[in-house]
Amino acid sequence: MTVPALEVRGLAFTYPDGSPALRGVDLEIARGERVALLGPNGAGKTTLVMHLNGILRPQRGSVVVGGLPVVEANLREVRRRVGIVFQDPDDQLFMPTVREDVAFGPANLGLRGEELEARVRAALRAVGMEEHADRAPHHLSFGQRRRVAVATVLAMEPEILVLDEPSSNLDPAGRRELADILRSLDITILMVTHDLPYALELCPRSVVMNGGIVVADGPTREILSDEALMRANRLELPYGFFPAAVRELDTA
Repeated sequence: MTVPALEVRGLAFTYPDGSPALRGVDLEIARGERVALLGPNGAGKTTLVMHLNGILRPQRGSVVVGGLPVVEANLREVRRRVGIVFQDPDDQLFMPTVREDVAFGPANLGLRGEELEARVRAALRAVGMEEHADRAPHHLSFGQRRRVAVATVLAMEPEILVLDEPSSNLDPAGRRELADILRSLDITILMVTHDLPYALELCPRSVVMNGGIVVADGPTREILSDEALMRANRLELPYGFFPAAVRELDTA
């Protein structure tokens, strides 16, 4: 039996002020899937993501990554397996050069010399930024910085790539370039987004959260075409965008 990339069972979490964020989330993602996580603000999406690599710990329920439970003893390996790309790339880029930023994580794992350099080159090549290795990150465009942020995570060779609003603040060319990169990666992807056309473009499957639970899980096109579901969960498509009119996804 193939082990899922991610298994979440009965996950519940309440913040110290008494605000319940997760009320029993069940979610399973197969290896290699690209899944969009949708829902209104306050639905619990960010809290769920913070449980995937142990930033937060379950108060009830469990999280298992590639067969490895997310518990204290496994956190180092879990955090290598689950790479999170934050919405603002400047939260992840803090070294003098792009090369040093991408090398930071693997170096902390003990990689040195040619092995480290090869890991950095491969990650930068995957996002089309190899020629910018010696530039200062703050001299890059926003879209380029986001791609470098993705490379810093890819350099850890994760099993799951989690992206928080990856298309935000990107111009149309930047959105397309990032989409091409994400489609080319042989990795499980969980994409948290309010950009519903981007979800349809990249993710064959979508999961909708609201009120701390999963309220829908299915093909992205079907979910975005369900007007009652969309209205009930405060999800709105751009004016004039009709999911049924968009060509079928290339899921390869």
